[in-house]
Amino acid sequence: MIMDRIALILTVIGALNWGSIGLFQFDIVAWICGGQTALVSRIIYTVIALAGIWCISLIFRARDSFEEIGEH
Repeated sequence: MIMDRIALILTVIGALNWGSIGLFQFDIVAWICGGQTALVSRIIYTVIALAGIWCISLIFRARDSFEEIGEH
């Protein structure tokens, strides 16, 4: 499903941004958009958070798929 791929890509981008914050104390989104409190930055942070929430459903769908395979 295309929504799954988009959510996964956005979640990976968010993870890379958090990695840059943890390793280098550098927030890529804030740097690109003019600070953490800029409207564009907050929108990007929110979209990535929603993508992460969407990816939670991937965990449960994968588990259901494995259970179906095990039943056959």
